[in-house]
Amino acid sequence: MGLILAGGLSRRMGGGDKPLRTLSGRTLLARVAERLAPQCGGGLALSANGDPARFRSVFAGPVLPDTVPDHPGPLAGILAGMEAAAALSGLTHVASVPGDAPFLPHDFVARLAAAAAEGKPIALAASGERRHFTSALWPVALRADLRDWLTRGERRVGGFIERHGAAVAIWPAEPLDPFLNLNAPEDLAAAEALLARRP
Repeated sequence: MGLILAGGLSRRMGGGDKPLRTLSGRTLLARVAERLAPQCGGGLALSANGDPARFRSVFAGPVLPDTVPDHPGPLAGILAGMEAAAALSGLTHVASVPGDAPFLPHDFVARLAAAAAEGKPIALAASGERRHFTSALWPVALRADLRDWLTRGERRVGGFIERHGAAVAIWPAEPLDPFLNLNAPEDLAAAEALLARRP
């Protein structure tokens, strides 16, 4: 199952739902979903709290609220995705991506699955010298341990990854970083310029 993480507060973007911001006339959410959906036979879900109706015009899949209190961050969304996947027959992994990464590679899930086959439970994406902790493949079997981790007050994505170990799949960051996050208005403007220059 593919999971788009959209639970952040988007302070640097001025608040609101960052995945509903538009890039060249289309929402970031629509762009991310378009790239991720063909890679996920188990369908897509969106991790977000609050009224799910605000996403309906651009996202038809389930909207999953946190299943632990106090909004502890992206791991809570990943847990919700794991628990939803566990309720569906045959789904063993969740592929998570942030909702503000509209250039996601088309081989994202395949390359993470190949990396995970090397024996580490989690597989992470990396580009250049940077690892992307929320662009990852998570085994559903870790859901109980993740719930325990969050219940104990732990929030660090990197800490949970270190606890279990992860393989890494690396993509080039040039000419365009496929994991570019659009965190602020100037990032959106830069992405607009990138799209304008592409054939």
